[in-house]
Amino acid sequence: MNKTAVIGKRHEPRFHIAKRDAIPWWKAWIIRIVAVIVALLFSSVVTVLLTDANPVDFFTALVKGAVGTARRSWVLAKDTSLLLLVALAVTPAFKMRFWNIGAEGQVLAGGLATITCMILLGDKLPAPVLYIVMIVASILAGAIWGVIPAVFKAVWNTNETLFTLMMNYIAIQLVGYFCHVWAQPKGSGHIGTVATGQLPVVGNEYLLNIIVVAVLTIVMFIYLRYSKHGYEISVVGESENTARYIGINVKKVIIRTMLISGAICGIAGLLLVAGSEHSITKDTAGGRGFTAIIVSWMGKFNPLYMILTSFLITFLSKGSDRVSQDLGLNKSFSDIITGIIIFFIIGCEFFINYKIIYNSRKEAADR
Repeated sequence: MNKTAVIGKRHEPRFHIAKRDAIPWWKAWIIRIVAVIVALLFSSVVTVLLTDANPVDFFTALVKGAVGTARRSWVLAKDTSLLLLVALAVTPAFKMRFWNIGAEGQVLAGGLATITCMILLGDKLPAPVLYIVMIVASILAGAIWGVIPAVFKAVWNTNETLFTLMMNYIAIQLVGYFCHVWAQPKGSGHIGTVATGQLPVVGNEYLLNIIVVAVLTIVMFIYLRYSKHGYEISVVGESENTARYIGINVKKVIIRTMLISGAICGIAGLLLVAGSEHSITKDTAGGRGFTAIIVSWMGKFNPLYMILTSFLITFLSKGSDRVSQDLGLNKSFSDIITGIIIFFIIGCEFFINYKIIYNSRKEAADR
């Protein structure tokens, strides 16, 4: 073989990754279901290696921890709805490619506004009026907390990821400050249960939250899919230049969308404080602001799909806690199990969007 031929010969890799053509939705969901099953099997193997239990013990504890009793089933439904609500809040912003990492702070802002009304106005206003004030205050607080980064992004093109993330810490410290101011007993740093302003019980203590989130899920689906605002959000997310070309006011869309996102987070804070905990701490949001990002992304920014993803993550979290408890492992292990399963679920998206093309030795040599 002469030198020219050697130089001109290309060495192709044995395999390469290529973008996959769009696959039917049912195939994509089969891949996701297989990923969940494989993740559960892998987690059971890890558990068996660390304990004397068998895989049946793992799956039994997983199911019992989530839906083992009627009360656990209701708690699962309530926690699923609250996680879904925060995911609904971040979805319009994410669909617009505005990376709102500040849902945790926006929820706390709404919750702080709620507890303020409960403490300061609880014995001064009739219950119906107090509820209206609480709703308005929580929505305004969450909206304000969300729109501040939006204004800076729209006007000065600041980095929304860092800005919204920093707003979380401001909200956490504000809640911590007022927890000391209103602490019961004084000096404890904790606000006791606030009796006034608790949301009314509908059926049971969990049902009101579920109903509110169900209604908002339908509204958000219609808003994103069929409204003019939803169309503008999609266009801005695809290309801001295209949006400007067709006459969309990008700055207005950014600010409006983050007002909506923050307002829904404020409602989540209201439901957490006045509907569930009847108090507030720096941990009231419980990491939902960050977990909601996974829910929204895995649900492809579709509120209906997000019902399934929020249920799955909540189910795994509740079940993993029971696995750790029954098998004598600490709380960190339950987080590890949840992380493993989520890792598999996220990883399956690679196989939905890409394919691995294998080249035989002969094909590689011919090239």
